[in-house]
Amino acid sequence: MTNNTNPKTLLQSIKEVPQKIINFIFGGFTRIFTPRDDNYPETGTQPFEGEPADKKHY
Repeated sequence: MTNNTNPKTLLQSIKEVPQKIINFIFGGFTRIFTPRDDNYPETGTQPFEGEPADKKHY
């Protein structure tokens, strides 16, 4: 029985695996630290219209 594994293919896969891991982790960092694309209305954020909480005395 012969081994049909090409050494170039093996070296290429060894090179690609760390790159894929780094790209996966870097993709998470970019999602966390990039500015958000929130779709606020043109008037901006709306003010709070509820009742304020009662002040508790300690």
